[in-house]
Amino acid sequence: MRRLLLTRPAEQCPPWLHALQSAGLPAEALPLLAVGPLDDRRALHAAWTRLADWTLLVFVSPNAVRHFFDARAPDQPWPAGTLAAAPGPGSAAALREAGVPAAQVVEPRPDAARFDTESLWQVLRERHAGWVGQPVLILRGLEDAAPETEGRARAPDLPGAQAGVGREWLGATLEAAGARVETLACYRRGPPPADAALQARLQALREAAAETVWLFSSAEALDHLARLESTLPPAAGDWRATSLALCTHARIAARAHAAGFGRVEALAPQPAAVIDWWQREGRKAVSGGPSQGEG
Repeated sequence: MRRLLLTRPAEQCPPWLHALQSAGLPAEALPLLAVGPLDDRRALHAAWTRLADWTLLVFVSPNAVRHFFDARAPDQPWPAGTLAAAPGPGSAAALREAGVPAAQVVEPRPDAARFDTESLWQVLRERHAGWVGQPVLILRGLEDAAPETEGRARAPDLPGAQAGVGREWLGATLEAAGARVETLACYRRGPPPADAALQARLQALREAAAETVWLFSSAEALDHLARLESTLPPAAGDWRATSLALCTHARIAARAHAAGFGRVEALAPQPAAVIDWWQREGRKAVSGGPSQGEG
């Protein structure tokens, strides 16, 4: 049986599954990234009380939107002088659905070559006259498996605030433009539990590698897949070399190559892009035909 595996967090799989299955694709959910609330949300509640202090809030994902807005007090409005930015259409739609006025949502142009922080910066640079001295808050996840000291960004002066791990390219670019950038973790992210059911499923997928397409929307999902596989008996062969990975960004595609996937395609992070690829190339690629992707 041919299949397309969605490795997104479980909460983000349903709309993708509906869109892909409605188009006739054999899509299945295999979440390789688990997300959840922080144990201590004092900093999120405190951030809402001083939201107007920031010129810009950047939400790195729909999960960042969801967990930050979960900490909002009932009927608390979005301040008129604060922009909310998102690197992709999913996060931007989540912001509008959460009640941010559409005129204050900043996102890459619909015809952007890629939906990422680089494309977002092009719009931000034109949207605001200058960033010198402007306060910016980046909302991101806290990686459970990462060392606490690795890539630490500056957290706001809020009770219990954690900055998250790693520094976004956009944060460094805004700082270079003179902005005062702070980073606040608003949810946790990590691998899914390595239970017996998941291990059995991964074992079966390794044995059917040539009939399986993996869809990766984060590099962490690739890392978690490697960790989960380390709990299994050794594979009979190099199953990744015969596997195909679809990736929603070129950087994720590069990581998939490095992880050993023999065939990799970089697509836009939208169900429509996956459907278009499948209708053009998918059946041929899954059955072992030539692929037109990177590398």
